[in-house]
Amino acid sequence: MGIAKETLLQEDTRPEVVDDCVKLVDDEVAAKKGVTGFMVKGGYKAFKALKPRIVRDAVEHLLDDFTVIIDKHYDEYLGEHEDKSVGFDSWAKRRDQRIAEDLLGVTDGMMDRSNKTAIKKIYKGLRGTAKKNVAEAVPAVGRLVIKHVG
Repeated sequence: MGIAKETLLQEDTRPEVVDDCVKLVDDEVAAKKGVTGFMVKGGYKAFKALKPRIVRDAVEHLLDDFTVIIDKHYDEYLGEHEDKSVGFDSWAKRRDQRIAEDLLGVTDGMMDRSNKTAIKKIYKGLRGTAKKNVAEAVPAVGRLVIKHVG
């Protein structure tokens, strides 16, 4: 286990990491603009009205698997910038498509194992947009890692 995963999942760190991830999602949704932003914000608000803990529950459920992905990229980053002369957020931004694809691989796997046909259909329809949104959030994820790992 690498340093990012080890640090992010520590018993005393994890609750703050979960809080920061929830805030990151809230901030990313709030920053969306235009018609698409209006739709994303509306859908997000509706989901949270139906199940107020939906984002927190999702973060808590996915964090272990996501940290495996983040850890892999953080180790690669340290291999290139052991002195941290370039911030992890800047490094990750230049690789946002690859990191987004890797992170979405976690949810892709969940959908592959799911027997809920309706959810799978919705996920498949949103997958392309999800990659764009996750890629846009990669620098913020990098800043979250810097905050907790250094």
